[in-house]
Amino acid sequence: MLLDAVLNQDEAQGVIETARAAEEMGFACLWAPETKHDPFVQLALAAQATRTIQVGTAIAVAFARSPMHTAYVAWDLARYSEGRFILGLGTQIKPHIERRFAMPWSEPAARLREYIQALRHIWQVWQQGERLNFRGRFYKLTLMSPFFNPGPIAHPDIPIYIAGVNRRLCELAGELCQGFHVHPFHTPRYLRERIRPWVAAGASKTGRQLADISFSATVFAVLGDTEAERAQARRLVREQLSFYASTPSYRPVLEMHGWGDLSERLGRLAIRQRWDEMPELVPDEMVNTFAVQGSWDELGPMLRDRYEGLLDRITLYLPFVPGQQDDRWRRAVRSFRDATISR
Repeated sequence: MLLDAVLNQDEAQGVIETARAAEEMGFACLWAPETKHDPFVQLALAAQATRTIQVGTAIAVAFARSPMHTAYVAWDLARYSEGRFILGLGTQIKPHIERRFAMPWSEPAARLREYIQALRHIWQVWQQGERLNFRGRFYKLTLMSPFFNPGPIAHPDIPIYIAGVNRRLCELAGELCQGFHVHPFHTPRYLRERIRPWVAAGASKTGRQLADISFSATVFAVLGDTEAERAQARRLVREQLSFYASTPSYRPVLEMHGWGDLSERLGRLAIRQRWDEMPELVPDEMVNTFAVQGSWDELGPMLRDRYEGLLDRITLYLPFVPGQQDDRWRRAVRSFRDATISR
């Protein structure tokens, strides 16, 4: 397993400092989400500030951009990072695509499949000098003159990860992708009994093996060197769990563990914007099921015991900010490395 970090910075200098610190501490990859900033712009800064750490999007919203737009920016980042870039894509949900990005929405799994196929066609055109001729249900790409063709690069095999929570996107990852971003709202049981079998089913359709797909997940963690610190961390995790559990899309995870009715109760509170009441409904057993808990020095063995054989890459659901808790982050990375080597 590999331990990754997530980028959480607003300013350019902060992005650069975070990338350098993550590389120096020994993280394997720095992931940039698409929330308040364009992740590709941030990763261009991160790639130029580092030499060995991988950089990737977790995730970029596919349907906010045409396949050609994404193809260009991914090609550039693969060039600038000298092959260290991972393209992570997600569909988002219909209201955001239509009302925030003013883009069309339909059949997300089918559209994302064609989107990935279009990307690979474009990259092959640039790398091999072939004619652009992609004709699908959702995208038609037939014009590429030499003036707009960036030409071949040294590392053209850009890994594509996708994110999702339902069966169709899991199967799509197995069919076409190098990796799958598992949603933070997961449990080891859901990974074992739902996510991995669905991905395996998709892989079998194209003659692939489950080992061909890398599983990456952000993991809730209750960490602290004292019980008071862990109690504070537990409160924050409880708040985040209550938010995710109120969303209908994630109800199948709760139903597996017998908490389906909790989803309805939290959903009613969310509609009425009674946010402060929601964490109180999350039982301790649920926190224990969704989060690892212990000291920073115990992190490695905890993650190994919980996720070995289930995940290949792990990112903690905690802000990694240089200058804040640097010693604890170093201890966490060391603990993770030692636990991985010991097996």
